[in-house]
Amino acid sequence: MAGVVAVAAESLAGGRARAARTVLDQVVLPGEELLLPEQEDAEGPGGTGERPLRLNAGVRARVRVVCGPGLRRCGDRLLVTKCGRLRYKEPGGSGGGGGVYWVDSQQKRYVPVKGDHVIGIVTAKSGDIFKVDVGGSEPASLSYLAFEGATKRNRPNVQVGDLIYGQFVVANKDMEPEMVCIDSCGRANGMGVIGQDGLLFKVTLGLIRKLLAPDCEILQEVGKLYPLEIVFGMNGRIWVKAKTIQQTLILANILEACEHMTADQRKQIFSRLAES
Repeated sequence: MAGVVAVAAESLAGGRARAARTVLDQVVLPGEELLLPEQEDAEGPGGTGERPLRLNAGVRARVRVVCGPGLRRCGDRLLVTKCGRLRYKEPGGSGGGGGVYWVDSQQKRYVPVKGDHVIGIVTAKSGDIFKVDVGGSEPASLSYLAFEGATKRNRPNVQVGDLIYGQFVVANKDMEPEMVCIDSCGRANGMGVIGQDGLLFKVTLGLIRKLLAPDCEILQEVGKLYPLEIVFGMNGRIWVKAKTIQQTLILANILEACEHMTADQRKQIFSRLAES
């Protein structure tokens, strides 16, 4: 790990850009520049700016590359803005090239993103707007009409201190975040006020993304222990409820500890709990 960080620091100090595909799953540092596959050819094999001769130089395929969290476009290159491991996901279509690059980092501070489903806490009510704490730099606004079946006469029963599960429809640095509890068809689809019982706790954003992955084995193993209800928020909040308070606390402790456990350690803990 220290050697990988030293290589990244040496590259950053030398001011030379590295190919993005050569540093996948490796540590990258803020300020480092990464070359995309189409820019690697332009830089030349030795990085001296020599352009290799191509027979089809007049034809250049258009490749769409998406910058995820921790990366930013800087001309024809990618600029790293967070410290972490560089990840890549291939495009879903049949076209070659492109895909999504992002930096996987252990971050606790949440920055609202449009479309994210989050868990918020109602902190105030001003007129027809609820103020919801989502863990960001400022509270989000939630209209009383942003609930399924809500009208001017039929208002939702939302009180200060209630937990809200919703999604962002407006989230940028120049405007106040705005939440709704309905989808594009006007249905709640699981969103709205969360029940009074249960336990709310906070974890890192990296653990949330890991638990929400389609191939996550942790949730499958947890579901075999006790019957439970669980809600994940992309802002690092988890709400869980089991039959008893003891079971709820056990599940919360397991989910918090799974971030730093190996697969073998998890199997040992789950086997002990299953026996007891």
